[in-house]
Amino acid sequence: MRRAGLFGVPRVRPLSWQAFLLGLVVVGLSAVFQGICVALGAKLYFAAFVPGLFVLGLVAGAPAAAFAALLTIPLVWWAFIPPFFQFTPLSDANADSINLFCLLAVLLIGLADLCRETMAIVSRGGLKRSGESAATNSQ
Repeated sequence: MRRAGLFGVPRVRPLSWQAFLLGLVVVGLSAVFQGICVALGAKLYFAAFVPGLFVLGLVAGAPAAAFAALLTIPLVWWAFIPPFFQFTPLSDANADSINLFCLLAVLLIGLADLCRETMAIVSRGGLKRSGESAATNSQ
């Protein structure tokens, strides 16, 4: 793991087995936290998974975060949408929740990837000037 240089965020190579293993760990920890929330009466099925996806996207990159998002959908459908621990046909409201999670996951993973690239540029010393820019006219 490398340090990105901004806020001391550890980084993992995006397409390594460590990144996908970290994705599994994040989904597992989010599922435990979501189970606690459901036991306390919360009905937001994907609430605990959203912050984990963003942090995973920052630390391990977009492929691992996309893997975790795709793993989250059947997990939530099976474990947290009533009846629990069964795959049953989705109601319109539950299908809308899954669609909204997919949209939010794509946006968050994209934002995390942009933040990750920005941290990499900043850790290398920022953007370098190249002799002349296209905006300056030497005439």
